[in-house]
Amino acid sequence: MKALDAIDVAILDALQRDGRLPNVALAKAVGLSATPCAERVRALEAAGVIRGYAADLDAERLALGLTVFIEVAIDRTSEDAFGRFRDAMLAIPQVQECHMVAGGFDYLVKVRVRDMAAYRRFLGDALSRVPGIRETRSYAVMERVKESRALDLSHLRG
Repeated sequence: MKALDAIDVAILDALQRDGRLPNVALAKAVGLSATPCAERVRALEAAGVIRGYAADLDAERLALGLTVFIEVAIDRTSEDAFGRFRDAMLAIPQVQECHMVAGGFDYLVKVRVRDMAAYRRFLGDALSRVPGIRETRSYAVMERVKESRALDLSHLRG
């Protein structure tokens, strides 16, 4: 893929704030005409820089008001164990994010559920069945201070 220029970065910045922005409005915002703007968006999509478009749903309005972060330590740090854990996380719908991390535990998992009773059920019905977990620590979110999918693109601007 070619290096991103200032217009590409402006396109990415605008689309990550509003993925439904019509091409004509996007073109105007970045200082292009519609056709070259659409071509750049297609090139960014083809290069995998733009992975897709999705609706930003309000979890609380959809009765998923409890967010919990879970530190997970697994009993063996082998490729087999990592693979089994990864496959299990991919199959659990309440898991929004799962990251292998360096430090005092192996994975950090983000879960969204209705409430604490639902979280207890999640622990018993889903997490307890994942093979190879040695230890977990849970952190229930009391207040969401900031939550964003937007990436800081300032390092791409000249």
